[in-house]
Amino acid sequence: MTARSLADVEYNYKLINERIAEAAVKSGRTRSDITFLAATKTVDTDTINHAISLGLDHIGENRVQELLSKYDSYNLKSCSLQFIGHLQTNKVRQIVDKVDLIQSVDSLKLAKEIAARSLLLGKTTNILIEVNIGKEENKSGIAEENLEELLCQISQIHGVKVEGLMTIPPICEDKKKILNYFQKMHNLFIDISQKKLDNIGMHILSMGMSGDYYEAILEGANMVRIGSALFGARNYT
Repeated sequence: MTARSLADVEYNYKLINERIAEAAVKSGRTRSDITFLAATKTVDTDTINHAISLGLDHIGENRVQELLSKYDSYNLKSCSLQFIGHLQTNKVRQIVDKVDLIQSVDSLKLAKEIAARSLLLGKTTNILIEVNIGKEENKSGIAEENLEELLCQISQIHGVKVEGLMTIPPICEDKKKILNYFQKMHNLFIDISQKKLDNIGMHILSMGMSGDYYEAILEGANMVRIGSALFGARNYT
């Protein structure tokens, strides 16, 4: 990236933090209650590491191959690396030793594979359960009506620890609709929290991206995944 582009990242980073802080206060919390995770798909590691130098302490990759190609170049001394994209079971072994959290678990089969690979390494992997809150056929994620059953099944597995929920709601031009999806997710999060299931901790509610992270925080998110608002429009070429 050019010096000007890095300056843009610095400006965006400051602005996003200010907006996160504002939304946190409006929702009865403080800035420190909200985790700002940078979604780094297609972003080069020099730019990622520059953002880390500004104070960014969570990054997330969507693709296994991209994560692997960039892994040795990340500055992870003070930064958590997470996987936030759709994960195939046959790719689990490639990343389970490299990430602190897998946000996109939506099946018992995937959870079992993560657990098995984790146990081989003598570790427990933290995961989030991805919920398809908009019931979109072309999206991954467990249906909300099947969530509790899946959680009960995963609670019996050694090698993984559920830390909360994640969602990618439908794209909505109407802010009221997106708020409704966020509200539904927060209600699920609270409901599961109150059930006190073994091996299930509702500590993280990951929802909200570049276009709607402010609203997500207002509705209870404590982790937001922001890419283009920080790094600029994606370059897929």
